Amino acid sequence: MGGYGDVKLLNDDGSRLDGRAIDESRPVEVKVGVIPVADGSAWVKHGLNEAVCAVYGPMEAHPRKIQLQDQAVIDVRYNMAPFSTSDRIRPGFNRRSREISKVTAEAFASTVMVERYPRSKIRIEIEILSAEAGTRCVGITAASVALADAGIPMRGMIVGVASGKIEDTVVLDLDKAEDNYGQADLPMGIMPTTGEIAFMQMDGDLSMDELQQAIDYNFTAAAEIHDIMEAALRARYDGGDE
Repeated sequence: MGGYGDVKLLNDDGSRLDGRAIDESRPVEVKVGVIPVADGSAWVKHGLNEAVCAVYGPMEAHPRKIQLQDQAVIDVRYNMAPFSTSDRIRPGFNRRSREISKVTAEAFASTVMVERYPRSKIRIEIEILSAEAGTRCVGITAASVALADAGIPMRGMIVGVASGKIEDTVVLDLDKAEDNYGQADLPMGIMPTTGEIAFMQMDGDLSMDELQQAIDYNFTAAAEIHDIMEAALRARYDGGDE
């Protein structure tokens, strides 16, 4: 979050520089079963963000010291490919990757029925292929679809969504310029089928009214994206896609 200063992020008519309304998301596409060797997999494109996720398990947790006697361990690895941005990224885990991996694992521990798989591990591998603001959200959406593709029972699929504030205006789904120069960002993981929030973070400053507006935008967008996720899963399994 930078703070907009003299950077113009809204047109004179109130629309955004990319033509979207303030409550309009970037387009979302979902494909299921993109990695045949994985137990479940998905590809998600959200605006210019692209993520692919592979899920493996449940499997026996190794080493044994990481096993939990009454539930499965959710092991998440989030990584940005070196070519995912215009600035080359050094391969391997960094502090940001570890933080997002941890947040993502905690979110899915609240929705995956981990109690069904004691002493087991479910591994979630998220690779960001293209990044343009909101990569943790697109990664979470891809992971939800991949878990569903793997047949792992969940209380609900988590949708990654975010709203923020630019030029003192709350908007849905920040793009790169809005993220760089905006005043606040509110990424969330929402389960539309239950109305629960699996995770929520905030960067910047929002008043209580602005926070509620951002949450409302996120819930509306999450329901719409959830429909796209369900449609992609139906197309794979009801449509006879092998």
